[in-house]
Amino acid sequence: MIDDVRIIPLSESSVVVEFGRTISLKLNQKAIALAKSLNSSPFLGMIEAAPAYASTSVFFDVSRIQTEFPHIDPHQFVSDQIRTCLQVLVELDDQRPETIEIAFAVDEGEFDLAFVAERTKMSKSDVIELFTASEYRVFMLGFLPGFPYMGILDERLALPRRDVPRTRVPVGSVAVAGQQVGIYPQDSPGGWHIIGKTSARMFDPDNLALLEPGMNVRFLAE
Repeated sequence: MIDDVRIIPLSESSVVVEFGRTISLKLNQKAIALAKSLNSSPFLGMIEAAPAYASTSVFFDVSRIQTEFPHIDPHQFVSDQIRTCLQVLVELDDQRPETIEIAFAVDEGEFDLAFVAERTKMSKSDVIELFTASEYRVFMLGFLPGFPYMGILDERLALPRRDVPRTRVPVGSVAVAGQQVGIYPQDSPGGWHIIGKTSARMFDPDNLALLEPGMNVRFLAE
């Protein structure tokens, strides 16, 4: 897994391990596998490893590393630990990912379903039928706590983000942008196209995030 991997300083206390620069299942598997391995067996000073589409960010405590190894550059120490992990890492078996079903109420005209239908030259019912026909992989969490970046949306439904983002997107909004699907875990600004709304809670302080990278989601239209 170590071939063609780049380890790049992200800040004084973090690096990003880059497996590639495209959205792909294979690269995402590598990113998740590395994050899970590091989080289960952290090296000295490591705080957290978080996977993204095709990379893993690793955060660490600079002072602790410098205290234990005062003559070693912290970034070099962390890079060496990551490369050691990569040499023995076995990619996750992603043939049977956990699938979560999420029910959602179809947008009845308040938001963007009619716009998506018009721009894609489909009826609103055809948009929803095509949207719910696929399962979507959770590639990463980000933007907001518990916000899942999912894909890959059928290219027939792919549209750029809204020209003018909303100042308030309601919690639970099911939205699309490009070939991505997301669910807003709280009220927030946002520029994705809202096609429905779910009552499923994406995040709460006690149970944390409902979804995790590597899961699949199937949407059920109510």
